[in-house]
Amino acid sequence: MNLISGIKLYIDKMCTESGPGMKIILLDKETTSIISMAFSQSDMLQREVYLFERLDSGRSNERLKYLKCIVFIRPTKQNIQLLANELRNPKYSAYYIYFSNIIPRTDIKYLAECDESESVREVKELYADYLCVNPNLFSLNIPNCMANLNWLPDALTHSMQGITAVLLSLKLNPVIRYRAGSQAAQLLAKLIYEQITKESSLFDFRSNIDGSAPPLLLILDRRDDPVTPLLHQWTYQAMVHELLQINNNRVDLSNRPNVPKDFKELVLSGDQDDFYGNNMYANYGEIGSTIKQLMEEFQRKANDHKKVESIADMKNFIESYPQFKKMSGTVQKHLCVIGELSALSNKRNLFEVSELEQEMACKAEHSAQLQRIKKLIADERVSVEDALKLVALYALRYERHANCDTSGLLQIIKTRGGRAAVVPALIEYAGTHVRQGDLFNMVRITDAVKLTRNLIKGLKGVENVFTQHTPLLKESLEDVFKGRELDPLYPAINSELVPFRRPPQEVVVFIIGGATYEEALAVHQLNNAGYRVILGGTTIHNSQTFIGEVLAATNGIQFKHTKSMIKYCSTDNI
Repeated sequence: MNLISGIKLYIDKMCTESGPGMKIILLDKETTSIISMAFSQSDMLQREVYLFERLDSGRSNERLKYLKCIVFIRPTKQNIQLLANELRNPKYSAYYIYFSNIIPRTDIKYLAECDESESVREVKELYADYLCVNPNLFSLNIPNCMANLNWLPDALTHSMQGITAVLLSLKLNPVIRYRAGSQAAQLLAKLIYEQITKESSLFDFRSNIDGSAPPLLLILDRRDDPVTPLLHQWTYQAMVHELLQINNNRVDLSNRPNVPKDFKELVLSGDQDDFYGNNMYANYGEIGSTIKQLMEEFQRKANDHKKVESIADMKNFIESYPQFKKMSGTVQKHLCVIGELSALSNKRNLFEVSELEQEMACKAEHSAQLQRIKKLIADERVSVEDALKLVALYALRYERHANCDTSGLLQIIKTRGGRAAVVPALIEYAGTHVRQGDLFNMVRITDAVKLTRNLIKGLKGVENVFTQHTPLLKESLEDVFKGRELDPLYPAINSELVPFRRPPQEVVVFIIGGATYEEALAVHQLNNAGYRVILGGTTIHNSQTFIGEVLAATNGIQFKHTKSMIKYCSTDNI
C-alpha cells in the first residue's frame, strides 16, 4: 500500500503508451501538483516529455505537429469544455488523453464529436486524483471544506472523487464506516457508497478468498480532535510544516533573512531526497546529530577529492563527482532548514511554550496550569500567535471547569493585539457539545480497558516532555486492529459486508477538516509494527492553517455555546 509508487506507475504508463518521440504534457492546476510531487522535471525529461503546459491558462496558438500531446486532467466540466475547444482546433499530431478519475460517458461522447480531425489516439481513466505526500499519506489540497459548519458542495464532490481514486488505485472495495454524530462524515460516506455501487464493475476486486475481513474505509471528523493541529511539533517533517510551512512538498524561504539565494525555495520529498526520507519522522535532537554525521562524511569525501594524483584517481573523481555534488546540495539544504528551525525555536521561546502545551493536552492540573499560562502569555518573548494557541488549548480542556477563566486570558490576548475571536470560534467548531469520544482521557470508571491503559501510562512516566501527546486517531486505530466493537462509535454504511468478526488487514482513514503530520507519524509507527494503514485528509494542517479553517467554517453562524466570551466574538457571530 504505497501511494507514491502507485502514482509513479500511472505516470510511467502515460509516457510509455504514447510511444517514443518528443512529447508535451497538458495539465490543469491540480494535476500539475500531482505530477510534480511524484516526479522531478529531469525525471519527466528522461521520459521524453520536454514541455509542460496548462490547459486552463493562456497558451500560444503555435502549431507543433511534430509533438505528441499527453493530456492529464481532472474530469471537471470546465476541463472538458477546454479540452473540447483544443480538439476542435488541434495543435499537435496526436492526443493521448488520461483523466484522473471516473468520467461520465456523455462527456466522452461529447469529446468524440469535437474530435473531427481524429487526432485522439487514446482515452483512459487513471485513478490519480490525490496528492501523495508520503507513501502512506495523501491530501486533496482543499484548505477550507466547510461554511456555516456544513460541507461546501465543491469540497464534498472533490473529497468523494479523491477517496474513490485512492480506493481504485489500491484496488480496495472496503466496508465504509463514519464517525457517529458527524453529519459531514455520514454524508461523505453515503456519497462514496453510492459511487462504488454505481461503478460496481470497477470495484470488482477478487478479495476475501482466504476468508480474511474486507478492508476498511474510516471517515473521521477533525472536530473530534482539535488539539492535535494546535500543538507545536518536534519531528522533522511536522516541525518544518509548523514553522516554515510545506506546500506541495515545497518550502518557501524567500521572506527569511540570511538564506542563500539558491535556497529561497526548497523541495522536500522523501522520494527524491534520501536524507529527508530517512529522517522525516526523527525528532529535533536526533536530526541535529544525524546532520553532524552527514557533515563529517561530506568533509571526508571532499578531502578524498583533493587527492587527485594518478589517472585512476582522475577516473574515480569523474565517476563519483555527480554523487558528491548531490551530497553537497543535500548537506547545504538541510543545514539551511535546521538553522531556520533552530533560530525560530529560540526566538519564540518554543521549548517552554511547547512543554506547557503538552502538559495541558495530557494532564488536568487547572490552577497550576492557569498560573503558568498567565505568566507565559504576558511575556513579550512569546509571540501573540503562540500565546493564542495556549489559551485555545486551555479553553478546550477546561471548557466545563467550575473555575474556567478563558475570558480573563482572552483579555490579555486582546491587550496584546491578538485575534481573541479565534477562541470562541474554536469552541463552537469543536467544543464538548460537538466532540464524540475521549479527547482528554476523561475516563468513566465503567470503561475498564481505558482506565487500565491510563494507569499504565501514568506508571511508565514520560520519555520526552515535548512528545507525550498521542493523537486520538492512534487510539481509534488500535481499537480497529484489536477487533473491538466499532458499531456504536463508527456505524457502517454498507453493513452487508460486516459480519466478519476478524479485524481488517488494510485501513484507509480520511479526516474531514484536514490531517496533520503528527497523525502521519502515528500511522507510520503502526505500519512499522506490521499493520497496513493509509491516512488522508482534505488538507494537511499546521496550527495557522487549522485556525484559518476554523474561522472560515464558523464565519457568519450565530454562536450559542460561548455566551461568556461574547465580547471577544466577531460581530458576524453575535
